[in-house]
Amino acid sequence: MNKLSSLFGSRRTWAWPYVLFLILFVVLPLLLIVYYAFTDHSGSFTIMNFVKFFHTSEAINTLVYSLAIAMITTIVCLLLGYPAAYIMATAEFKTPAVMAMLFILPMWINFLLRTLATVELFNMFGLPLGEGALIFGMCYDYLPFMIYPIYNTLQKMDRSLIEAAEDLGANRREVFVKVILPLSVSGIYSGIVMVFMPTVSTFAIAELLTHNKITLFGSLIQRSFGEGGITMWNYGAALSLIMLLIIALTSFFDQGDSDDSQKSGII
Repeated sequence: MNKLSSLFGSRRTWAWPYVLFLILFVVLPLLLIVYYAFTDHSGSFTIMNFVKFFHTSEAINTLVYSLAIAMITTIVCLLLGYPAAYIMATAEFKTPAVMAMLFILPMWINFLLRTLATVELFNMFGLPLGEGALIFGMCYDYLPFMIYPIYNTLQKMDRSLIEAAEDLGANRREVFVKVILPLSVSGIYSGIVMVFMPTVSTFAIAELLTHNKITLFGSLIQRSFGEGGITMWNYGAALSLIMLLIIALTSFFDQGDSDDSQKSGII
């Protein structure tokens, strides 16, 4: 009995299901992507999949265009999300839970259904589907991912720092610029990463909101695996690996900037 209680009472024991999940659904798929990216259809080692990408102007232009769309979407979400998070987190605002629920409600619906609803909305008002609709749809889908990290950061902020700044004669603009904004940098970086990473790799939203007139980098990957047949899996894996490296670099810079912002806040 004591052995069973010690076995099931150990934290290491309860961690094994999560370790198994990570191995099966994270590590193993990543290893398969790396394997296919550096092999050809016969299984021989090659780097021609990457050479093909760097020698294909269409693929490079699509990657650059996807990064530009993701950056525009992230900037728009930041400009819209920060004021919303700030209003929700201020002490003067009496119903932050209601506002938070209003932002949560759309997330209960599948994003494909939301995208289809956006298509119908544009059709109802006679608006053309294209780049503008694509950016609008992405901002609509990923705006909550910008709001919540900033909101959580602002909500946990030490209000005594704001009071101290006001006691020292700072006006509301100076309090925001010198106290609130620097202390919310970590939330801003988290929101940027949470919006940028999915938008740079999406393909379904672009296909629905542009009627396949605009191709993003995620669409190239999807077509390599879906429409190109098994002979294109290696090239699709190489494209996926390139995308993973971009996302990893984004996460790396986010971690470094967050650490710097925390140190500067302490100083």
